[in-house]
Amino acid sequence: MHLVINKSQQKGSKKIYQSVLLRTSYRENGKVKKKTIANLSGCTAEEIEAIKLALKHKDDLAALSSARQVITLKEGLSVGAVWVVYQMAKELKVHSALGEGDEGKLALWQVIARVIDQGSRLSAVRLAQSHAACDVLGIKSSFNEDDLYKNLGWLSENQEVIEDKLFKSRYGSAGTPEIFLYDVTSSYLEGEQNYFGEYGYNRDGKRGKKQIVIGLLCDGAGEPISIEVFRGNTQDVKTFASQIKKSAERFGCNRVTFVGDRGMIKSTQIEALPEGFHYITAITKPQIEKLIKSGLIQIGMFEDQVCETQQDGVRYVLRRNPVRAEEIDKGRRSKVASIRKLTDKKNLYLDGHKKADPGKALKAVTAKIKRLKAEGWLTAEVQGRLITLTTDEQRLNQEMLLDGCYVIKTDLPKDAANSQMVHDRYKDLANVEHAFRTCKTGLLEVRPLYVRKEESTRGHVLVVMLAYIIIMKLSQAWARFDLTVEEGLNQLSTLCCTEVIIDGRVNCIQIPEPRDQSKELLTALNITMPKALLHRHVNVDTKRKLQTRRK
Repeated sequence: MHLVINKSQQKGSKKIYQSVLLRTSYRENGKVKKKTIANLSGCTAEEIEAIKLALKHKDDLAALSSARQVITLKEGLSVGAVWVVYQMAKELKVHSALGEGDEGKLALWQVIARVIDQGSRLSAVRLAQSHAACDVLGIKSSFNEDDLYKNLGWLSENQEVIEDKLFKSRYGSAGTPEIFLYDVTSSYLEGEQNYFGEYGYNRDGKRGKKQIVIGLLCDGAGEPISIEVFRGNTQDVKTFASQIKKSAERFGCNRVTFVGDRGMIKSTQIEALPEGFHYITAITKPQIEKLIKSGLIQIGMFEDQVCETQQDGVRYVLRRNPVRAEEIDKGRRSKVASIRKLTDKKNLYLDGHKKADPGKALKAVTAKIKRLKAEGWLTAEVQGRLITLTTDEQRLNQEMLLDGCYVIKTDLPKDAANSQMVHDRYKDLANVEHAFRTCKTGLLEVRPLYVRKEESTRGHVLVVMLAYIIIMKLSQAWARFDLTVEEGLNQLSTLCCTEVIIDGRVNCIQIPEPRDQSKELLTALNITMPKALLHRHVNVDTKRKLQTRRK
């Protein structure tokens, strides 16, 4: 008896079909004939290997009974974290969106590596040397950091296809979402050569650093739908038009409400909205003061509960947040205390140094007042050699009137969304802000960028977005545990496989029973570890040599 393994591929299809048959040969009338005993196509790879081993020793069964003499066990690679993130990628359709091809598997590894341990393409290769990446993902060819950089180009080229597949898998039967959340952020660069790198409004507070601008489009629940990279000097409002076009043409949305902050959706963008598209945004403080002067709204309308007024088809939803009002007041008092501390320090210096110039000291205090934006109600002046601070109570009270007050405006009709719903949808922008914190300064660390080319930058940012989709799911599933996602993945990374070496060759890798804490994490995700995996014998190595290996 022997095994026959056949592989076939239909014309125009990338999928490979495999059949495994158990067959025997015999002679009939002097001719050799073959007969199929069983179809083993439904067996696992491990079962097939076991049958092969049995057939190999069919003439000497004693060899099987003494097989322990030629079998050795060796500690293998980490498998727990890779397996979990891989299963989450399959559940969230990230795996199917990237595809089963070689490039899709490399891209999936970049996403998994970003979730487990952030870094460059070089670090992702090194991570594959300590984690069972090839065995879990089915990667059959060796790769190095150059292959991963090329893979970023493939991701950039196929970004629309990947995002469209994710969109259809999420909303295919349920219809398109009616709420889109959109916001932008910037990420500074350490180098000067990035394709998108320009000087602009730096949200990171890094003066003298070039940056890129990133726009993230999410659904109403804050789940990412699409991500886009712009040049670092692109204004927020300039990024909005492409999101409208993307929603209408690529995602086929006919009725959508875009939610954006006050710097994103302005009159020009509102006028450009196609029929069936609506907006929810906020207005600035000067705009609120203008509405108060016109009589459309009054200070007394700002309460803990939402209040609404309307003019020319535009609805204004008002609210005062008492918690925010207290925070603003606390911040204002902190500013005054800081300015007084500097004033006292300068006065003490002037008192002990009779030749010191009071004008220079006054200049320093005035500069701090301006820097802390308190010049509207706080002034400093010199009386003799003493610097004094004066508070304009009337102007201060006027400024305090709008503490914690905000106004949201929309063109949505009341039968589509009441006041509270409009308010809550605007507050959902916090989900996008949370995504940016996670992607930029939190777990995923989109920066620093170790890439320069246009396609590499786009591919890198897409990897971060796909990784964030997985992080969201892990965070929700592990919310009841007293640990972060990072700590949970570190715990699972301690689950290593055992290499089964037969006759000096690794035949398969067995996975031991997880510890209790790892079991709890797996149970929360409804994931079961396999008993064994087929070893792929793929060599992964870095092209760049370590310093200790350099001559």
